Amino acid sequence: MKYEEILEVLAPCCSNCRKCIFYSNGEILNHSVKLKELLGSFDNYAERFSKFLPVFKNYPQFKELLELFTQADCDGCRNQTCAVYPDCGVVDCYRSKGVDFCFECDEFPCEKTNFDTDLKRRWILMNTRAKEIGIEAYCNESMKFPRYRYNVGPE
Repeated sequence: MKYEEILEVLAPCCSNCRKCIFYSNGEILNHSVKLKELLGSFDNYAERFSKFLPVFKNYPQFKELLELFTQADCDGCRNQTCAVYPDCGVVDCYRSKGVDFCFECDEFPCEKTNFDTDLKRRWILMNTRAKEIGIEAYCNESMKFPRYRYNVGPE
């Protein structure tokens, strides 16, 4: 993968945009659209099934969430403000520092991200991993795993 393509895939924080719930050209959007299409007019069936499988009473909430996933319209963190974490401090910081990824900055790790404790931990792990194995290897590795998982790197 060319470096320019990697910049389209990986956000400055090293998150994989293609795996994000809001990315307009992402896997979750594509799978959600397909699932919505496959379910068709499932509402009546869900109501019927709920009489003997109570979990189907939650179908309206599931459908609402699925609809949200099919409306993904983010062009990536390098092209706009992060749709998942609107208070992200990385977007402005990486530009002002003139780096492509946080780990390239001499202040990494810093307190400028505005991330909660869990996200900050993952941010440090992702950037440390990218620095350790190189950005191309990290990008390839990030394509193999879900974005929303607890650990970073190979299982």
